[in-house]
Order: sequence, then C-alpha cells, then structure tokens
Amino acid sequence: MSDDNNDDDVDLGISLEAVAAIVDHARALQGQEEVGTDPTGEDEDSEAALLEEDPDDLTEESLRAFIGELNEDEQASLIALAWTGRGDYGPGEWDEARALAAERSEGRDTAEYLLQMDNLGDLLAEGVAAFGFSIEEVER
Repeated sequence: MSDDNNDDDVDLGISLEAVAAIVDHARALQGQEEVGTDPTGEDEDSEAALLEEDPDDLTEESLRAFIGELNEDEQASLIALAWTGRGDYGPGEWDEARALAAERSEGRDTAEYLLQMDNLGDLLAEGVAAFGFSIEEVER
C-alpha cells in the first residue's frame, strides 16, 4: 500500500476541462454584467469588448444548458467545488461535500443554484486550486 496521498489522487468527479469551460463562461458573463451595455472606454481587444462583438456565444442560457447536460455526479461535484472555493469545506471534507451537494440538488435545477452565486467562476477556480490544480493551466 502506498502512502502517496497527494492531491493528484483526488477524484473531483468532473473533468478539469469541463470546470474550466464553466469558469470561463461564468467569468465572461460576470464581465458582461460589469460592463453593461455601454462599453465606452474599453480597449477594443479587451475581453468585454470581444464579448460585445459576439455575445450569443456566451449567454446565461448556454451556460445553463452546459451545466444541465452534465450528469448528476458532475453537477454535485460542481456545487461541492463552489462550496470548497467559498471556504465552506476543505479538501479533506470532499466526500462529505459531494454527498451533501448530491442530496441537496436532487430534483432541483443545479444551474439555477450555481448561477445565483456571486463570482461563480472564481469560486470554482478556488475550489479546484484547493486540490492543487490550476484552471489557468487547463487546455481550452
């Protein structure tokens, strides 16, 4: 039996690529909200200006659909990652957090719950970071 109990052995229950896509999407939506409809003074190459060019690619509805297409275990993992990023749970409590997330999300709209969280993208990124992974290093 190996005593290699490092963070790489943790099964998050969802791919880092899926989490990274949701983080990017949630941050883009947050950027749209912060910019509003008047991007005056924005650099034309900034993220907010680029979003204004093709806002249909990153809508709240498309993020809801993406989350809705995940299986129940992946959705529970997303909720648990957000809770971990918020500081409600630590990496050592991962199994408990996932079990509670699965229980609480049963029969409910996970996307609705997650999208009500302020700074969802940052919470998920922090949750992943708590396990020693970096969203920024995930290939997109």
